[in-house]
Amino acid sequence: MRLEQRYGDGHRVLVSGGAGFVPSHLVDALIARGCTVVAVDNFVTGSKENVAHLADHPRFTLVEADITEALPEDHPAFADRFDAILHMASPASPTDFTTRPIEILRVGSVATLYLLERALADGARFIMASTSEAYGDPQVHPQPESYWGNVNPVGVRGVYDEAKRFSEAATMAYHRSRGLDVGIVRIFNTYGPRMRPDDGRAVPTFISQALRGQPVTVHGTGNQTRSLCYIDDLVRGILLLLDSTETGPINCGTEHELSIRELATKIIELTGSSSEVVFVGRTADDPEMRRPDLTLARTRLGFEPVVPPDEGLRRTIEYFRRTMLASA
Repeated sequence: MRLEQRYGDGHRVLVSGGAGFVPSHLVDALIARGCTVVAVDNFVTGSKENVAHLADHPRFTLVEADITEALPEDHPAFADRFDAILHMASPASPTDFTTRPIEILRVGSVATLYLLERALADGARFIMASTSEAYGDPQVHPQPESYWGNVNPVGVRGVYDEAKRFSEAATMAYHRSRGLDVGIVRIFNTYGPRMRPDDGRAVPTFISQALRGQPVTVHGTGNQTRSLCYIDDLVRGILLLLDSTETGPINCGTEHELSIRELATKIIELTGSSSEVVFVGRTADDPEMRRPDLTLARTRLGFEPVVPPDEGLRRTIEYFRRTMLASA
């Protein structure tokens, strides 16, 4: 199956959170297609360094603004209509769940509504970046899009889980009641260059610890599982959804499921570190398992992940090694 590319030369695309880990890679891919891209970010978790290489690019504009307050409609970059709006903004790590809970709730609610209204006014396709967290601590494995999830709405993780679930509901409300062209992608455990080393997620935490020769801290028994998806595969999946007419939600990730204990051991091996695995207390509502059912992504989008975990981890380790040396 091969989808025709709908967005490229001559199209204007808005990416919220455009200086963040995943969105900045998406910006690169859209620029490579020939799109004119406006990235908006308040730099709470995003970094200007992630898009610094595009600073002088004629088809890229970075706008500093907090979209939970209002869209920066008075900025020249917002004067013309957008052909597509990709809502990628949100703090997304376990550390953020405890340090930025209100910001997460606002970007998943108020900001989503602002962007939906702008998409409606422009006649733009609206892509909503949702998450595997919508499934909570799943009782169905692997997780198909038809599964409604097992979420603790008042737990520490609930601010992120429910913000994304609200965003999905709002997106579908605009689709059903206003006829807005929308697509929802549920993102699973993505990793790669440009991740924050201190964001609390397993891959950057383990790599940073291993490169420093520190103990690699695994929460709980380490038997809980995740399915790792390298950033290049995720970006390709999001662009396939953008080009399609699918509404979703559609899972995007890989079926490379491994335990957190196995991940820690693998990263120590790939870094050549002398670090040892140390077990610490498990965080509240930490999901026991994660693996997407990719049936819809394969049949509707022709999506197939291609980067093996070892290769993706090697690329990510080299990125962290370079950045740590540069900051030393």
